[in-house]
Amino acid sequence: MATTTLTTSQRAARSTVALKALMAVSGIILIGYLLAHMYGNLKVFAGQAAFDEYAHHLRTIGEPVLPHTGLLWVIRVVLLVAVVAHAYAAFKLWKRNHHGRGGAKRYHAPRAARGVQRSYSSFTLRWGGIIIALFVIFHLLNFTWQVINPGGASDSPYQRVVNGFSVWWLVAVYTIAMLAVGFHLRHGTWSALTTLGANTSTVARHRLNLIAYAVAGVVTVGFLLPPFSILVGLVR
Repeated sequence: MATTTLTTSQRAARSTVALKALMAVSGIILIGYLLAHMYGNLKVFAGQAAFDEYAHHLRTIGEPVLPHTGLLWVIRVVLLVAVVAHAYAAFKLWKRNHHGRGGAKRYHAPRAARGVQRSYSSFTLRWGGIIIALFVIFHLLNFTWQVINPGGASDSPYQRVVNGFSVWWLVAVYTIAMLAVGFHLRHGTWSALTTLGANTSTVARHRLNLIAYAVAGVVTVGFLLPPFSILVGLVR
């Protein structure tokens, strides 16, 4: 029976495709979480009772089949795996590209010659990812673990959010992080759908760009509405 032996370059190509697929799938999982989290944040406009009830309900979903906070822990594990997989794939692909260029800078051509997908957001992915990672740690310390309490601590999730976003510098930090998320999503959504085979024609490419901008815009604006509404006094 004949067998096929892959060359080193063929194995590397297959590995690169696998890494891109891993990055795309993990990224889509994270986008789904961001949309769900954004929806939850917008509950703040329904008032304290509705927001606190929503936060409590997240801890009781699935009972008694699941233990208290059981679904939350499932979500946390899935998110952790997705984040680690996304970061791993990104680092491996960057390292492979860097070595392939012999350490040369990647983007030396004029912007007009770089291609549609190489938008400004694609150049900010690395630093944007670092900003997002640092913000996630700060966000957990602030709203989840309450180690950092600008504006004051509270047992009420609603009051914690209002207290925090009443502080201007926290809103500024949040805004910088959400802009980084927006740029990351603009390119990441386009890249993920392209990797998964949706970029098949000029028309499809145009639609992908529209989808990428829509996802980035909805998530960025959706996350920034509560903090600015609280800061200017529309939500108290």
